[in-house]
Amino acid sequence: MRCLLVDDEKLALELMEDNVLKVPFLKVAGKCRNAIEAMEFLRREPVDLIFLDIQMPGISGTQFLSSLTNAPMVIMVTAYENYALEGYNLDVIDYLVKPVAFERFLKAANKAYELWGLRQDRDQQVAPPEPVAAAPTTPDYLFVNADYSIVRINIPEVTHVEGLKDYVKIYLRNATKPVITRLSMRYLEEKLPADSFARVHKSFIVALDKVTSFKRNRLLIGETEIPVSDNYKDKIHAYIGIQDDTN
Repeated sequence: MRCLLVDDEKLALELMEDNVLKVPFLKVAGKCRNAIEAMEFLRREPVDLIFLDIQMPGISGTQFLSSLTNAPMVIMVTAYENYALEGYNLDVIDYLVKPVAFERFLKAANKAYELWGLRQDRDQQVAPPEPVAAAPTTPDYLFVNADYSIVRINIPEVTHVEGLKDYVKIYLRNATKPVITRLSMRYLEEKLPADSFARVHKSFIVALDKVTSFKRNRLLIGETEIPVSDNYKDKIHAYIGIQDDTN
């Protein structure tokens, strides 16, 4: 399927393109930074699917979509959840909230591909190939929203994570300050490799290979002291290779 990517943020466009290039049945037909460029592109080139941002200067994504006649299939990709109802009223295929995990992106792409295949089958009596499954590989990075942009976090650089009420602080090796983003500790606990990271407290996740010392109910990562709850000590003990004689 020929795809048009529309987003006013350069990094967001690059991330969308990177995801599209991982899917065998998708092809990047063009990239646009605003609705006007997208309109001009659609006049020149046929497109099967648009990955469309909503909040753009001038004409928003929903205004742009409302203006189209015989619009291609559309998957909205936005940092805002509150436009979902409006998007579905415009018959979008799916609604993705940034930062988008590749597995979620692939699910939306497969949904569009199945619909596209049904239309092709109806028009040409050609059955579409089967959608592809997500690759089993686990990336060593993740993307988060921070400081009004999408920031790449290289997982091997993470030393520890501190949970706040509605946010988390992600501390990175050699970084002067943490990355602060609105995510839950549970989400990060699921995303970080279980063999390399451990929850040690309701408010802390640590990179096990960054722990420099451990005593009773606290550990050190460099000069940073982190509390360890009794409920979470077993994994630290197992990693260090000691028996529970600290009580």
